[in-house]
Amino acid sequence: MSKVEDFLTAEQEQTIVLAIKTAEKNTSGEIRVHIEKSTEKPPMERALDVFYSLKMDATELKNGVLIYVAVESKKFAILGDEGINKLVPENFWDNEKNIILAHFKDKEYALGLKKAILEVGKKLKEFFPHQSDDTNELSDEISKG
Repeated sequence: MSKVEDFLTAEQEQTIVLAIKTAEKNTSGEIRVHIEKSTEKPPMERALDVFYSLKMDATELKNGVLIYVAVESKKFAILGDEGINKLVPENFWDNEKNIILAHFKDKEYALGLKKAILEVGKKLKEFFPHQSDDTNELSDEISKG
């Protein structure tokens, strides 16, 4: 079994997907989680590659957020598209990263991701509230590389 498969149980993965669905229920924003074994690149650079490969830049309001994790490399990043980045406070992503980091240090990977996803959802709701004609533009499933 690879590090990616060991990172979250199937039940924990479903907890993450449910957190994404919950977070997106009140916003037009889109949240994705991508997990892969490792990266040689700096985490933000690799997250940007993944962001584009998942077509997260194609959302209508440019309000997609990617939580990227390289398990074996012990690297992660949170990347928001330009629509959300223009609106959130300067240190917002740092706060989300600290939530994840605090839980990852205790090997509480699913809990850290869940809490960060729900916090991102609150901020997306503030700036991009759900509209009656909103559609789910991106998959809620965890992507793996």
